[in-house]
Amino acid sequence: MAKDNDFDFIELGEKPANESEVRAKFWRKAKQAARQIPFMEDVVAAYYCALDKNTPLRAKGILLAALGYFILPVDTIPDVILGLGFTDDIAVLTAAITAVRAHITPAHRLAARQAIADNG
Repeated sequence: MAKDNDFDFIELGEKPANESEVRAKFWRKAKQAARQIPFMEDVVAAYYCALDKNTPLRAKGILLAALGYFILPVDTIPDVILGLGFTDDIAVLTAAITAVRAHITPAHRLAARQAIADNG
């Protein structure tokens, strides 16, 4: 099994279709958005929650869809517009995190804090 920050992830055959794309592009986009998204720790915790094999499929789907929107280069408001670029991403991420908050564990939050400190 693949590991990322001590989380075991589901095997390739069980992954939602966009999980590999989220894995590949998340950190690059997170670094780009870190100063503009005030709740970046929640976003990174949501990333770990979405990739955790113990997260229920419905919650995983909601988070992967929101994280997929976050990493897309083309969205409703282009991310390159200073001050406004991430507002649509923030709205989508806020809604997704709020919907599945009960599944984001203290372990996900700890992993997020550590990852932000390591990548900061």
